[in-house]
Amino acid sequence: MKKLISSVALLIIALPFVTVQASTPAEDTEAFRSYFKKAVPDVKFEDFQNGVYALDADSREQWIEIEEFPPYELAIDKGTELWEKPFKNGKSFASCFGEDISGTRAKYPYHDEAQDTIVTLEGDINKCLTDNGEKPYKWKKGNIAAVSAYIAYEGRGKKVDVHPKTDKAKAWYDKGKKFFYAKRGQLNLACADCHVYNFNRKVRSELLSPALGHPTHFPVFRTKWGEMGTLHRRYGGCNKNIRAKPFKAQSDEYKALEYFQAVMSNGLELNGPGARK
Repeated sequence: MKKLISSVALLIIALPFVTVQASTPAEDTEAFRSYFKKAVPDVKFEDFQNGVYALDADSREQWIEIEEFPPYELAIDKGTELWEKPFKNGKSFASCFGEDISGTRAKYPYHDEAQDTIVTLEGDINKCLTDNGEKPYKWKKGNIAAVSAYIAYEGRGKKVDVHPKTDKAKAWYDKGKKFFYAKRGQLNLACADCHVYNFNRKVRSELLSPALGHPTHFPVFRTKWGEMGTLHRRYGGCNKNIRAKPFKAQSDEYKALEYFQAVMSNGLELNGPGARK
């Protein structure tokens, strides 16, 4: 951990002072894209959905080989089984999401104006269970990641299309934006420190991924985990890495962060589930 602290410290010494100015989501999105385009001009916008594999040729080759026999296939199979299994009342997930789920993944996250909250795919998976008298899944891995993987797989090719239109939705967006740029933990780092200002640089042997496109490929099978995990599981791991106390999965903080990152990734194709280190 001392080596990690030293590596990160070296990366952020030369960082400019950044303020999160008041701006519209559309202005933020344009500035976000322009930053990454200027930083890595040879990388096409649509390739950012592939994370670090858009940046490093050697890693990309290994990833392409892995994708021939992807480690998330078993999760898709499990998710399909759970999707088709009837609940005790005779209904199923299709009763909540519909039979055609090719466009389901692309609907999330979204702002529910009546409840004034951000609704995530995993949130609606568990809501479907509880609404039908079933026990909810645990939030970070296992069955919820499997069902999410199945829905994501069926929705591949659709594009992220999240636009805060009301004052309440914009407030959630601003909350997520603030979280993304706010420093926290003993290492005093923000999400942006690693994934904006220092993306495409290495901490130890790992290349830091670009924030543009982060939500497109979840849930993911991580080699480090040896299993599937949700986006909020990854958020928690990032917080732990910088010695910050993680928030609970599906907390308002993480839902807002997911919402902000989705807006920043508008126009990119959804290609989950994914495989990452």
